[in-house]
Amino acid sequence: MEMENQRSSSVTIIHNATIVTMDSESRVFRDGGIVIDQDKIKAIGQSPDILAQFSAIAHHIIDLHRQFLLPGFINTHVHTSQQLARGIADDVDLMTWLHHRIWPYESNMTERDSYLSTLLCGIELIHSGVTCFAEAGGQHVSGMARAVEELGLRACLTQSTMDSGEGLPPSWANRTSDECIQSQKELYQKHHNTADGRIRVWLGIRQIMNSTDRLLHETRDTARELKTGIHMHVSEIAYENQVVMDTRKVEHGTVAYLEKIDFLQKNLLAAHTVWVNNTEIGFLSRAGVKVSHCPASAMRMLGFAPIKQMLDSGICVSLGTDGAPSNNRMSMVDEMYLASLINKGREVFANGATDPMALPSEIVLKMATINGAKTALWDDEIGSIEAGKKADLVVVNTNLWSMVPIHDCISSLVYCMRTENIVSVMCNGKWIMKDKKILNVDEEEVISRAKEASGELLKRAGISIPNRMNVL
Repeated sequence: MEMENQRSSSVTIIHNATIVTMDSESRVFRDGGIVIDQDKIKAIGQSPDILAQFSAIAHHIIDLHRQFLLPGFINTHVHTSQQLARGIADDVDLMTWLHHRIWPYESNMTERDSYLSTLLCGIELIHSGVTCFAEAGGQHVSGMARAVEELGLRACLTQSTMDSGEGLPPSWANRTSDECIQSQKELYQKHHNTADGRIRVWLGIRQIMNSTDRLLHETRDTARELKTGIHMHVSEIAYENQVVMDTRKVEHGTVAYLEKIDFLQKNLLAAHTVWVNNTEIGFLSRAGVKVSHCPASAMRMLGFAPIKQMLDSGICVSLGTDGAPSNNRMSMVDEMYLASLINKGREVFANGATDPMALPSEIVLKMATINGAKTALWDDEIGSIEAGKKADLVVVNTNLWSMVPIHDCISSLVYCMRTENIVSVMCNGKWIMKDKKILNVDEEEVISRAKEASGELLKRAGISIPNRMNVL
């Protein structure tokens, strides 16, 4: 049993659980218990030992009846401001997706829209066991922050930042590099380390095709100054690499250019990172860049990312859902399932031979937990169940038809678990969902308000969705 010495105040014991710790020893307690004091895990061990030592000081004792207890999942690439746009850009190429659907949508958003969109997205994230997310970049960070604080989630929030490029909406086209940097500094001062420390503010680069060299350099230097992270879409499509080769005069593409200008750092979260070669994988590995793999979104619009090769080279790869218009499902449970299958399939595509062990379930579970924490630069506090870390936890009911019987508990979590198996979620020592009920916001009211706001927003943006069939 492990303990951290700290003053007892509001102590909760959770016991009789299968605890998958995701710690450095990959320990799983078949009959485990943990002690939570305020927002932190005080001790972890076998249930009888935990009860014997701590039951006298516990305010609450919870028997999980052999349900599973996991660290909260960490979604390292999600556009919460795009939730109201679910379904507006299905089955179109990326540039049409950006220029004719998403940018008109985002540029017409109000702060209230971002607030409602993040509330709606957050509800779905919580239902799938997410306790922390890295915002991929959107409008009105203050609206996002308000929603995150109310939901009780943990987040790295990022503004969508662009200062150049074709196809930008008029309201964005005149943004200078200085304005982009200054606005992010102000957001950092206003929101960083707020909501009981659950909110951090990062810097954002939407993509290289919408960034001047000055914006890239200033973002890199400002992130160093503020000691925070940078979130950037990197090497999404072949066209992006071609544009970089044509305009920036490098041999391959985005990663090669970012290496050239010393942009690749340990605090960079590179999203997607699909179109990279072996040399660029080496650049990412040596620089300590973190990669967010979004399997559903990638297979829909981008292609096969060389995830096995990245992991083999020592790159920290985590999982993300991307936004609702490019995935439609904000479920990390789904992403774990897809990540393993897609990357097994990629090996057949790339090498002409099957490799069922290409991305085993224990690695996928690491990607959703401790690797996610490392990607979010938060692994000192979250990502695993250990004494001294924050109490960010997920309760999984395995006694449903989707997971019975369990012969291999780890593979069952990746291959069998569904969002419906997630029953309770704790973040920062507080329950934010219990018995499938979201506790801090009225789910039905959010859904109603979001439906109304999304319709009004599409009208303002002038976006109409063509009928696919003969709708009468």
